[in-house]
Amino acid sequence: MKIKTLSDAQQLDVQDPLRAYRERFFFPRGKDGKPKCYFCGNSLGLQLKEVPEYVERELKKWQDYAVEGHFLEPDPWFSYHELLTEPLADIVGALPKEVVAMNSLTVNLHLLLVSFYRPTSRRYKILTAAPLFPSDLYALQSQVQFHGLAPEEALVILRPKEHPYITLEQIQAVLEKEGERIALVFLEAVNYYTGQWVAMEAITKAAHRYGCLVGFDLAHAIGNVPMQLHDWGVDFAVWCSYKYLNGGPGTVGGCFIHERHLDKALPRFAGWWGHNKQTRFAMPEVFDPIPSAEAWQLSNAPIMAMACLRPSLYLFQKVGMYNLRKKSEQLTNFLVQNLLDLNDERLTLLTPLNPSERGAQVSIAIKEVGKKVYESLIQHDFVVDWRSPNCIRVAPVPFYNTFEEVFRFVQHIKATLAQL
Repeated sequence: MKIKTLSDAQQLDVQDPLRAYRERFFFPRGKDGKPKCYFCGNSLGLQLKEVPEYVERELKKWQDYAVEGHFLEPDPWFSYHELLTEPLADIVGALPKEVVAMNSLTVNLHLLLVSFYRPTSRRYKILTAAPLFPSDLYALQSQVQFHGLAPEEALVILRPKEHPYITLEQIQAVLEKEGERIALVFLEAVNYYTGQWVAMEAITKAAHRYGCLVGFDLAHAIGNVPMQLHDWGVDFAVWCSYKYLNGGPGTVGGCFIHERHLDKALPRFAGWWGHNKQTRFAMPEVFDPIPSAEAWQLSNAPIMAMACLRPSLYLFQKVGMYNLRKKSEQLTNFLVQNLLDLNDERLTLLTPLNPSERGAQVSIAIKEVGKKVYESLIQHDFVVDWRSPNCIRVAPVPFYNTFEEVFRFVQHIKATLAQL
């Protein structure tokens, strides 16, 4: 999709069926008081205008009723997390009993590794891929060490070869060679650095053929790309909710556990909130896990954080991942094609050209002058993200970004490169 003029981009915005949803969000403002071109939803989504109302409602309940708020209708705190279950299940393609909103991503990863990484003398390796977000890497390293193993021996880290990103063929080759020694395949569903959306279903099927369990980090995937975790047979997944889900900084994360594992006596680190709801307040001494993903909960829900997330989840239910994905592909196709048209040897796309292999994020490597280009973008009210040594990450989010903004972004890069 090539757009030659500003009016072409503006016409696409007029035809956009999702254009009205932009008005539901708050935007940071530039020096002129106008909204900045915010392309950083891959790091922190914008705030919906309904969020203050949702939070203030719970603050008022706390103010007026204090402890009684735990069981006071509507939306008692005791079961507040259940309000998030169905929309989250819809977004990731799961059964409601397979998902729960709780904790943060890395906490959830550690909790699920307790259950799903059970190394033996024969099968003890974890297959993952670089570049891996540091928090995931630290979690994997520390879990391996917890079991008395050396990370350099137990972690198999694939690194890009012909492309700036890993390929399905690389993963299949490692599984063919070492599959019987691999206990777990754990990958970012959408890579934080390159924006690559890995072949989740194919990877899961390939790993299962060798008896490996499969888990995914959905930090950059949830609310970004359509998934069918249940049908694909993924064993587990974890996520945060402050990127494409627009839940706010540090808000509650979540996890998915396939139903085939829910009735198993899996090892887990147990907590009060994972105990049978009917007998929880009887204070029993023996843990009786809830027969769902809720069994992995430790503590009662962070109500204010969940209140921030609720209006966004309801918006996802209203619009649907199919419609969001359709516009997202249009935005990134336009962005990629027009960046390629710049024909500047200093510029390299780190993100796959195939739309089915990427989400909303496009990562651009710019040799020698990348930081100057980034600084110029920031100075001119484009909010993008810098990753060393030379990567600019830009994520046009279908809920609130426009074709005109993408057009202006490309034009600014073109003008800046011409001056450097």
